[in-house]
Amino acid sequence: MAPYTGLGHGLAQAGHEVTLVTHARFEPLAVRAGLRFHPLPVDPRAELESARGRGLHRSATGVGKLVRVVAMARALAGRMTDDLVAAARTSDALLLAASLGPLGHTIAEGLSLPSMGVHLQPLSPTREFPPPMLGVGSWGPLGNRVAGVGVSLAVEQVFAAAVPPVRARLGLPRARTTAGLRTREWQGWRVLHGFSPLVVARPRDWRAGLDVTGYWWPYDGRTRLPSRLEEFVGAGPPPVFVGLGSATVPDPRRLGAEIVRALRAAGLRGVIQRGWAGLEASGDDMLTIDEVPHSLLFPRMAAVVHHAGAGTTAAGLRAGVPAVPVPIQFDEGFWAARLVGLGVAPRTLPLRRLTADALASALVRATREPGYGERARALGVRIRSEDGVTPVLDAVNRLGG
Repeated sequence: MAPYTGLGHGLAQAGHEVTLVTHARFEPLAVRAGLRFHPLPVDPRAELESARGRGLHRSATGVGKLVRVVAMARALAGRMTDDLVAAARTSDALLLAASLGPLGHTIAEGLSLPSMGVHLQPLSPTREFPPPMLGVGSWGPLGNRVAGVGVSLAVEQVFAAAVPPVRARLGLPRARTTAGLRTREWQGWRVLHGFSPLVVARPRDWRAGLDVTGYWWPYDGRTRLPSRLEEFVGAGPPPVFVGLGSATVPDPRRLGAEIVRALRAAGLRGVIQRGWAGLEASGDDMLTIDEVPHSLLFPRMAAVVHHAGAGTTAAGLRAGVPAVPVPIQFDEGFWAARLVGLGVAPRTLPLRRLTADALASALVRATREPGYGERARALGVRIRSEDGVTPVLDAVNRLGG
């Protein structure tokens, strides 16, 4: 969610009035960026910590996890409808995250509002790589394309029950759930993607209207690192950041102990972010922290260990430091593989296979083999020079024109 605060702030600075519509726990991020805010009545952390959410960890494959998350999201989609419609009624245009899918398209159509997609992952089917949400290696050109279409259909099923009542409520004729999204694909509905083409080049088989802009950086304002963290970082050699962001894990205590053993075996200090996983560490060589801006912290780290979510992956690349990705589910395996392919991470270490020995070995390579740091710094310079907001601003200014 954080990248949208930077995108929204950029649009607001250009004179647009921007409302961020998302879950209530993200309101402080919107307020800090100077954006209006409309909360949705679903708490993603509570859902992930529920029995249904914990069940995601029992699926060992990307397909299994996708099946479970589709079932979970289907049960939640209808609860967001009233607030989405209410927020849209006060808007002149809708910028839709991929997670809203056909529901967002339907609301835009019913209210006769111009709209476009602002996606953080390359979700449109392509022959060049498999769907990021499956977190698997290539199935070949045809297999990748077919799998991409299959995932698109699965996403539409999330909203199969929610879309028809919204169409009726907004005076739209009845339609098959899949018709709206496919028609927009055929008509060239615009989708802008907030990641760097240096990380994922625009697929050659994408239709016109699917574009890659560069990253949208979270708005961090004039914040500073907490004094305790500042003192810890400055008290010795650069430490390693470890955090899993908004991911939850089955056994936080065991995982935290494995991470500490790995850092100490590698001779490294650690900054451990508690996050939704609830990680903890103690000792003079370890510091547990809560949320801090990655843009301030990561450049001062020797390496970053993270779940390879889209936003955290971007923050590590921007900082120009090596990574050890620990993907858990969904698109995290895709971004982790990109880090390895770019030569800024020695390996992918899925959470299911994480041990202290394996993590220590990866950390030694990331921090002591100079190639990883050199490639990360060079890539960071190039990524920091990109401007991902201006293409969106230009597209917004043309909406409805």
